[in-house]
Amino acid sequence: MSSNATRTEAAPDPVTSDLIGSGVEGGLMDQVRAWLQRVRGGDMGALPAIGGLLVLAVLFSTLSPFFLTERNFANLLNQAATLVVLGMALVFVLLLGEIDLSAGVTGGVGMALFVVLTAQFGVPWPLALLIGFGFGFLTGAFIGFFVARVGIPSFVVTLGLFLGFQGLALTVIGPGGLYRVEVPELLALQNGNLPVWGGWAMLVVMLLISAATSFWDRNRRTRAGVPNRALSLVWIKLAAIAVIGGVVVYVLNQNRGQSVVAVEGVPIIVPVVLTILWIGTLVLDRTKFGRYIYAIGGNAEAARRSGVKVRWVKWWAFVICSSLAVASALLAVTRVGSVDATVGRDIVLSGVAAAVVGGVSLFGGRGRLVHAAIGALVIAVITNGLGLLNLPAGVNLLVTGGVLILAATVDALSRLRSGGIRI
Repeated sequence: MSSNATRTEAAPDPVTSDLIGSGVEGGLMDQVRAWLQRVRGGDMGALPAIGGLLVLAVLFSTLSPFFLTERNFANLLNQAATLVVLGMALVFVLLLGEIDLSAGVTGGVGMALFVVLTAQFGVPWPLALLIGFGFGFLTGAFIGFFVARVGIPSFVVTLGLFLGFQGLALTVIGPGGLYRVEVPELLALQNGNLPVWGGWAMLVVMLLISAATSFWDRNRRTRAGVPNRALSLVWIKLAAIAVIGGVVVYVLNQNRGQSVVAVEGVPIIVPVVLTILWIGTLVLDRTKFGRYIYAIGGNAEAARRSGVKVRWVKWWAFVICSSLAVASALLAVTRVGSVDATVGRDIVLSGVAAAVVGGVSLFGGRGRLVHAAIGALVIAVITNGLGLLNLPAGVNLLVTGGVLILAATVDALSRLRSGGIRI
């Protein structure tokens, strides 16, 4: 009996269709050439966003002596966390070619329920927080029903909820009402820091998880008879994580306090956001559900004909988006320490902008969670840098809008190029 037959009979062995293909396998130079070919074809991914991030960092560090300080770096990470999580939430629906304009206010109402239940009715904060997330879950299920089952465009459904939930937030909190968040465990999310050793421990855990995931993928591909990428790529990725992560941890472990009390350590929000990013990436890259999302975004009819339950996938994508939107709102309110009726009202378009700037396609089927995180960092750097220069808020909006239009243009042109049309 041949080795192939033996492999087919082994039940635990993975099926080739269950594995993530990289498009082109082979050695290191093969991968480099394939990547350059994809870039020339218009599939640039997060490359423009990374380039923009580096240019902005150089520009603002030249214009302001405070931009590259340890204190501002930590403040930038805290400032970007809310937008990073919201951008990642929206990726799940943007990959389908849909949109959720109500994500921001959904999180705002979830936080309004949480704070009112704890302050007025004495509900224990873990239960109140669970109810807030439950509201996000039910909202996503509501949107998914009308989009997937009834067939109403997501733009219309979520725009209606965007308007309606603003009224619901006013009803829950009351006009002009404001409640303080008085849960130390939650306030620490955006205001606390890991001990100095905790940052290094976080980096070690990241390296171990990345290495385990990479070698697990290689083992699955080997058992399925599918070619692997060059092993050197794994070591290059781990080395990059070690170097970049080591620099970040070292900088954040420096004392950035302005008094006798030392303020040092990696902000607690960093491992929290990285955990969300890792889980979300695991879902999109290594589950059938994630592959179905990409398939539907690429061609919904073809996915349906191949047996994909399109309605079910869309339903769950909106559920995940709304639930993560509540998590984003939680990070927003713990940063300022209070909740009012305007929470989430102005951030959803910035979340869409973060995803698009990072390289997630508005047409569906292309993009990753890390792209939204990079795009959110670009927008956060713009806001932070212009604030340090004491420029008016109007300039910030103009610059952010221009960057979004530029990113959308790059996305549209890359679609044309990948379709074989010469620009």
